[in-house]
Amino acid sequence: MTNVRFLGHACFQLEHNGKTYLFDPFITDNPQAPVKADEVQADYIFVSHAHADHLGDTFEIAKRTGATVISTFEIIQECEKEDVKGHPMHVGGKTKFEFGYVRVTPAFHGAGIAGGHACGFIINFGEFTVYFAGDTSLFGDMKLLGEIERINLFLVPIGGNFTMDIDDAVYATKFVGADSVIPFHYNTWPLIAADPLEFKNKVEKNTSSRCLVLNPGEDVQV
Repeated sequence: MTNVRFLGHACFQLEHNGKTYLFDPFITDNPQAPVKADEVQADYIFVSHAHADHLGDTFEIAKRTGATVISTFEIIQECEKEDVKGHPMHVGGKTKFEFGYVRVTPAFHGAGIAGGHACGFIINFGEFTVYFAGDTSLFGDMKLLGEIERINLFLVPIGGNFTMDIDDAVYATKFVGADSVIPFHYNTWPLIAADPLEFKNKVEKNTSSRCLVLNPGEDVQV
């Protein structure tokens, strides 16, 4: 089983086979964060892009824990300047790691760093696969990704304005065809207000996925 903990906004902490995986660790200055950055552990940190509400506390957590940051080439260059261990990848790349493999997916959004691209991640642990979409609009190749990979858990933004809204995220969920979906990137600020229960109802009415809504600090085993 994989334990998934939501730390608010776009930050998730996954525990699988004794390792801890952190996604977009924006904790300090995150009004939803249920913990402090110095309380968070990680063996690997995935960073989808360099906007402050996603890159967040990456450098500080990686320095303290010795975690390896997996991200785009440009962000890893910044990691190197901070003396943080990193593995550079880019959109379309696929690489094996000790835990399985990582596929870097497109994400249609600003990069937050010169010359960079926003991205998402598909992480295959062998018996379990998670797709973290990052900040993105809806795009048709999500359907292709769902055909290439057997995705168990889909993490998707629903807040609108900067990313998909609820209705587009429902389409994305249908495209991906995951067993379970968890929404993120909503209600952190009024500009991205959204009702996760509306999303849940629409997902379970219009797709084959079950929707798990987590409040910041809550976790679930999938």
